[in-house]
Amino acid sequence: MSTIRLYVGNISFKANEDDLNDLFSQAGEVVSVKLIKDAATGRLRGFGFVEMISDEDGQKAISMFNGTQFMERSIVVNEAKPQEKRASGGFKQRDSFNKRGDRDRR
Repeated sequence: MSTIRLYVGNISFKANEDDLNDLFSQAGEVVSVKLIKDAATGRLRGFGFVEMISDEDGQKAISMFNGTQFMERSIVVNEAKPQEKRASGGFKQRDSFNKRGDRDRR
């Protein structure tokens, strides 16, 4: 038996991982709950992931909770897609200016 990962969107900013665990345990066994936070501010971003013990429990959770009200918000629940690879980014090099105000290209 393999687990299924669910995406949960439009989550109230008042919710915590225990709230989601309590809700989704009504559909079956919950393996884990992860609410996503903004890296810079630490504030919740309004979505997260719930991992259910089986595909059957996951599908039941989708049918039970997708579009329903949870903490005054209509939540979105569907099967999570694999995370896409991000382009290697980092910071672009910018032009700097010397003391005279001329561009100093590095």
